[in-house]
Amino acid sequence: MSAGDLLGRAAELRRARVPFVRAKVVLAERPTSAKPGDEALVLEDGSIEGFVGGNCVESTLRAQGLLALEQSRPVLLRVSPQEEPAQPGRVQVVNPCLSGGTLEIFLEPVVPAPLIAVHGHSPTARCLREVGRSLGYEMVDWEEEQTAVDALVVATHGRDEETALRRALTQGVPYVALVASRRRGAAVVAALPVDEDLRRLVHTPAGLDIGARGPAEVALSILAEIISCRARSQPSEAGTAIPLAVDPICGMAVAAVETSLHLDHMGVRHYFCGPGCRDAFAGAQVAPAHG
Repeated sequence: MSAGDLLGRAAELRRARVPFVRAKVVLAERPTSAKPGDEALVLEDGSIEGFVGGNCVESTLRAQGLLALEQSRPVLLRVSPQEEPAQPGRVQVVNPCLSGGTLEIFLEPVVPAPLIAVHGHSPTARCLREVGRSLGYEMVDWEEEQTAVDALVVATHGRDEETALRRALTQGVPYVALVASRRRGAAVVAALPVDEDLRRLVHTPAGLDIGARGPAEVALSILAEIISCRARSQPSEAGTAIPLAVDPICGMAVAAVETSLHLDHMGVRHYFCGPGCRDAFAGAQVAPAHG
């Protein structure tokens, strides 16, 4: 895949709101097959498009790329064949399969901006759209939006609230809020024809209690609450959900995902950094025992 093709592919993923990681080689110490400037994309399923090195480097890139994507944090990755002193600001991985060279690869997660739907055309709704766009969020009208959204704010002042709230709750929208007084909001939520567990998910009055006055400040408090909820839902470094496995031949950490090289044996799936380790493992399983 040429650099132009990769650039076009990245633009296509952005338009489709598909998260990915852009990986670029920034240093290559011979002997390495990759050169500075080589690039690749790591997708959510661990598939890799482009080139930043051979099979073993790709295996390390897959694991670290998925971790960077999960945490939405850029990473400077150094892959070398032996242990090196740790350096702040750099993730170092020992890859015993390398032929002696060292690579540094910059991993940049590209995550779509939050997609926030607003239901209504009240002054608060208008301010929400304006302030949200200034933050770089993608603001859409709930009536017109058919794809999954990150948040829904109902700000109609009593018009067609129940339908929008029920639909958002049953669709699993992560943040659902109703702009209303505490008393009226509680009454609207209590009347929703959904389970009590879903009713408890509605934020009303919408927004953090910052003493907001007027539509603009109320809009700010709502967006602040959305930011707070999103931050709490992000995984910490210690709480990663990326499954990892150990290559039984070389001991390298490998992402335990379908796109990693793997082999099923005796009902157990084993993951490998490259074909060499997989073939060595497979050969060991069929080799005759010597007494």
